[in-house]
Amino acid sequence: MKFKIHVINVKNALQNYIWVLEDTDTQEVIVVDPTEAVLVENFCAQHHFNLKQIWLTHWHKDHIGGVPDLIANRPIPVYGPREELSKIPFISRPLQNDESFEFNGLKVDIFSVPGHTLGHIVYFIDAIDTLFCGDTLFAMGCGRLFEGTAEQMYQSLNRLAALPPRTQVYCTHEYTQSNGQFALTIEPENKALQSRMQNVNQLRANHQITLPSTIELELATNPFLRVDSAAEFKRIRELKDQF
Repeated sequence: MKFKIHVINVKNALQNYIWVLEDTDTQEVIVVDPTEAVLVENFCAQHHFNLKQIWLTHWHKDHIGGVPDLIANRPIPVYGPREELSKIPFISRPLQNDESFEFNGLKVDIFSVPGHTLGHIVYFIDAIDTLFCGDTLFAMGCGRLFEGTAEQMYQSLNRLAALPPRTQVYCTHEYTQSNGQFALTIEPENKALQSRMQNVNQLRANHQITLPSTIELELATNPFLRVDSAAEFKRIRELKDQF
């Protein structure tokens, strides 16, 4: 396979992951939501990677904190949401809904997914069944509504739920276990959810990553993708906020 995805575990309180997409022919890479520059620099040096692009999903500091140092000495493009330019002034390639661009022949599609923040975007690469979704869709969960409305997030999640079932879901935090514990309070009889949680508990007991997920798995086990209305979404999002 020409493209490979690596993970950098930030090991911070928020349990961030930085995703690295490698072109294995050239060892050129992009990084998604780089929390800390030194982690990316060390990872690239260790693997002899050449950093070519930075992709940002939204303006929160744990997603953009490493960018200024990463671009200080190299003229690489920083892709990110046009609607958050005022909060991320170092974006050089602003993106908006339904735009696309390329990385080494890969077509990357942009969807606007307001809810967690108003300008949040995701990166979908159909050719390699990959979705980098930041803090919009989590394994068995979704992002908090810091700026958007329940209606906006419900529509955003529906758009992601309509992607091909095989799509690999690369979200940015290791929240899977706590999300699953909450999901079981909503759907205690869900056999797929019970089975998934057994697997997740085993992975976490062994200090292993639980990602990526898939759209198919989320449709079967994520209560936020299994509601029929924005009102129902709002109800369980409020329950999760208190969980």
